Formats: sequence, structure tokens, C-alpha cells
Amino acid sequence: MKKSFLITLIIIGGIVTAYAQDAAPKIYNPAADAKADVKAAVSKAEKEGKHVMLQIGGNWCGWCLRFNKMVTEDKQLDSTLNANYVIYHLNYSKENKNEAVLAGLGYPQRFGFPVFVILDGKGNRLHTQNSAYLEQDKSYSKEKVMEFFKQWSPKALDPKSYTGK
Repeated sequence: MKKSFLITLIIIGGIVTAYAQDAAPKIYNPAADAKADVKAAVSKAEKEGKHVMLQIGGNWCGWCLRFNKMVTEDKQLDSTLNANYVIYHLNYSKENKNEAVLAGLGYPQRFGFPVFVILDGKGNRLHTQNSAYLEQDKSYSKEKVMEFFKQWSPKALDPKSYTGK
């Protein structure tokens, strides 16, 4: 009796785990052509006077999903992000590590995941951000994330912002 009860619990646990994984948001696409997608994001950013923010990670990464959830659910962060950046979720997973794209970005995966790379409207890498510096407790600091968004925005890097012209 105890053995069949234990087997039933294991089966139920497996089903619940599988369901929870399927229910998690899928913000990264392992099948995407990251090189073409980044090129399209850069083109869009140039037309809109924005920068590109690459959020590199995978659907397997709890911290990646946590960051995305925080930013999209907080109206102030979401507004600031979308006003200044074209966002692209660049996949890194066992299915597709996008090694050539990441090599071209200076191997940002060395910082762990998520890692953020800011590109200008020409595709030049401006900054690579280790997300650990944005963490607070078991999440992210809204203030640190907002500061990051503002410090690497097009306005912050525009010389006219500092010369009065």
C-alpha cells in the first residue's frame, strides 16, 4: 500500500513539474535567427532614435524570467525601457548557444545570465551589463535597474546633453 501511494505521489509530482515548466513564459526562442534578429533590431533602433538592449539568457533561467517580469509589470520601468530601447531576448540554451553572435559581442556570457548588451543604432556595442550588480535580495532593485536604463539611453550618450547646444 505504501509503495503504490509513493509511486502515485511521484507521478503526480512529475505532472505538476511538467505543467509548471510549460506554464512559465517563453520569452526566448532557441530557433530564432539571432544574427538576423539583432540586425533588424539595430535597424529599427536607428529609425526610432533608440538603442538596442539585448537581454541574453534562456527560458531555463529563473533570473532571466524574473527580470523580464519585473520590468514588464512595473509601468515606470517598462515605459523608460520602451522609450529608449528596442528590446531583443537573445537565446542561450543547450538547444542554441548562439556562439557566433555572442563572440561578436565580446563573449558577454562570461558574466552569467541574464546579461545585457547595449548597442547603438549602428550596431556598435556600447556596454555590457552584469545583471548581478542590479540584484537586490531575491530579485532586482528597481532603482538600480532604472539607473541602468537611464545611464545608457540615447539622451545620456548624446553630447548635446552636456554642451547646452
